[in-house]
Amino acid sequence: MSKLMREKLTIDQILKLIDTVGRDITIVIRSEPGCGKSSLLTMLNEIHGPKYDYIYADCPVLDLSDVVMRIPNHNSRTLESYVSGLFKMESKKPKIIMLDELMKSPKMMQIIFTRLMLERCVGDVALPEGSIVFATSNNVSDGVGDTMLAHAGNRVMLIDMKKPDHKEWGVWATNNGISALTRAWVAMNSKAMNSYTELSDTERKDNPFIFDPSNTKLSFVSPRSLAKNDITVKNRKILGDTVTRAAMAGTIGQAAAESMASFFLIEQDLMRVSEIIADPEHVPVPSNIGAMLMILFNAVDEIDTQDMMSGFMKFVVRIKQAEMQAIFYTMACQSKKTLKLAKNNKYLSEWMVRNFALFT
Repeated sequence: MSKLMREKLTIDQILKLIDTVGRDITIVIRSEPGCGKSSLLTMLNEIHGPKYDYIYADCPVLDLSDVVMRIPNHNSRTLESYVSGLFKMESKKPKIIMLDELMKSPKMMQIIFTRLMLERCVGDVALPEGSIVFATSNNVSDGVGDTMLAHAGNRVMLIDMKKPDHKEWGVWATNNGISALTRAWVAMNSKAMNSYTELSDTERKDNPFIFDPSNTKLSFVSPRSLAKNDITVKNRKILGDTVTRAAMAGTIGQAAAESMASFFLIEQDLMRVSEIIADPEHVPVPSNIGAMLMILFNAVDEIDTQDMMSGFMKFVVRIKQAEMQAIFYTMACQSKKTLKLAKNNKYLSEWMVRNFALFT
């Protein structure tokens, strides 16, 4: 008998789901630590702008007084609900409320949040029409204290979020200022983006980079920790080798820190993108894959004119591995910075026509 597996959705699919049904049912998004759940509210803000009020509720640290309290009305001799300023009820705009780490909040607070999730009410006060409420939490199997009352779980939509792979994370990283060194290391070490939920016990033990609930290590590679670690990567020359290694080990784990520190040595022998563009048909093409990846990622960051794009493409077509050429094409077409240049560049268009089979 085959083991039933829950479907996992990408971040883009989850954003679409929230937008489509989130006004009528509360979606609870679960994934392992550091996969980008908490960034969903920011992404929705980028999509919708000032149409909504955006509210972040850090559930494990909230108590009843942070949500709603009953205050005496001496005229009517009754108690009335006064809603916390957290929910911006003075504004008539619809709300998008993210209940972050919902399943780590105390049981009493989960009961309080239940009415918000089911009826779109904070206490007795209704949210404006069209408001969206969604929640995030970790997988129960992560072993970090996530539980939900059965009656509440049966009234919401539980969705598992897919951990971004190295390609998906690379697109995000390019558009969010992550250094070429970090992006190239991830591209070279794709297993660092594996999810423990999709590996066998042997594969998990053989992967020293990732989160594993059977292991007690606190520092590991995740989309979140990679972004945090990049601050150290960018300042490594100021910090020096010893401090840099210690800082990275404390952010992404010892194994990843050692691997990344070794990878930094490649940078010393790299040609500058400007040097390549100045003589693209004659400069040497690196044989080292890591060095080649570094050059490609640097180029996506630095190219800002059609002449630069055309010049660099004359170098790209000299790379023997078509898959490496495809990496540059994909990144150039998915980077917000180079997208327009890529769409209108003669050399990229000609390359795509010749290599269409790589994408089918």
